[in-house]
Amino acid sequence: MGWRAGILHGVGGMTMGKVTIITGAGTGIGKYTALALLDEGYSVVLAGRRAELLDAVVDESGAGERIIAVPTDVGDPQAVEHLFETTRTTFGRLDLLFNNAGSGAPAIPLEELTLDQWERVVRVNLTGTFLCTQAAFRIMKAQDPKGGRIINNGSISAHVPRPNSAPYTSTKHAITGLTKSTALDGRSHDIVCSQIDIGNALTDMTARMGKGVTQADGTVKPEPTMDVDSVVRAVVYMDSLPLDASVQSITVLASKMPFVGRG
Repeated sequence: MGWRAGILHGVGGMTMGKVTIITGAGTGIGKYTALALLDEGYSVVLAGRRAELLDAVVDESGAGERIIAVPTDVGDPQAVEHLFETTRTTFGRLDLLFNNAGSGAPAIPLEELTLDQWERVVRVNLTGTFLCTQAAFRIMKAQDPKGGRIINNGSISAHVPRPNSAPYTSTKHAITGLTKSTALDGRSHDIVCSQIDIGNALTDMTARMGKGVTQADGTVKPEPTMDVDSVVRAVVYMDSLPLDASVQSITVLASKMPFVGRG
């Protein structure tokens, strides 16, 4: 991947020294976005459930005091409170929250899902995003200068489902509503909220797509993927804008994946 060189030459004009929290930062999109923002001069707070993965990103970054890891279950209100208070006391403010953490349920028939499986996905994907957004509002409204940006990871599933994905798809559709409400409620406080919907970025989690994914007609077919760098560039661009401008929603996907006309 060429994001380290490419983003620096491709965006430009970025205000340096911003502070960001990234959830789901131990792997994949969260990890590579964190490393890219560090290259842009940000201070970065990594949040995720597995401390060892967060620590590995810290070590890989070589960014010294500009990066910290705060193990966090975003569905736990006390853990979220600790995450945001640690950010405020360490770096003094918060300019960007990337709500990236997500979880799914087994791909089984809807009627076989347990209530626990359903609630676990809702807790991470929807409640976790709400709790982090709420905590970000409290900091962003009170800081000087006030305001900031929140970017929610919606997913292609915010538009159309895959087979046997009711919990994940439902929460991602809900993220679209939360994003719009957040954008509206944040206006008077210079808090901007946007959504990025991602399709088939190549990470450890999506590597299986090259071997075959169940389609709407029940067949199993390999699906094209794209370099995660394409997603990272989009997130960096979205936050490069001043707070009087917003990319309200953006879809970044592998050009040949089944999306337009899926199913």
